[in-house]
Amino acid sequence: MKLSQFKNQLSQLNSIAFELPDGTLVPAHFHVTEVGKIVKHFIDCGGTERLETVINFQLWEANDYDHRLQPEKLQQIIELSESRLGLPDVDIEVEYQSTTIGKYDIDFNGTNFILTSKLTDCLAKDNCGIPQEKPQVKISQIQNSCEPGSGCC
Repeated sequence: MKLSQFKNQLSQLNSIAFELPDGTLVPAHFHVTEVGKIVKHFIDCGGTERLETVINFQLWEANDYDHRLQPEKLQQIIELSESRLGLPDVDIEVEYQSTTIGKYDIDFNGTNFILTSKLTDCLAKDNCGIPQEKPQVKISQIQNSCEPGSGCC
């Protein structure tokens, strides 16, 4: 989800909820402790130089159980970050503490912001020797299958 899409959804909400991939909600007393721009400049395994930019939200919870972040307050934090950091309209990545810091993509289901699992991937499959996946075929579907007594085996 891009920043503009997030802001559009946020402007229509009375409260904010983030849902983890397992369906549980981030406790309602969470804080957004960071809104930032992360620029990753790297070379992939095929030797191609790449530059990726994401907007980062860090969610955190403390023992202040009465805390509730309102949509208007988060909108203000985002606007301040846009003006000071020059945030582009790119995808959002969310950090949230579990057994270690988890990084998630974000989506919206009409009620909650959904934190979705991120996956690693090879960005240079054509350059670094990753074989193309072969189609799975059932032997019973092969046209010229061996018949008993045909002498093919």
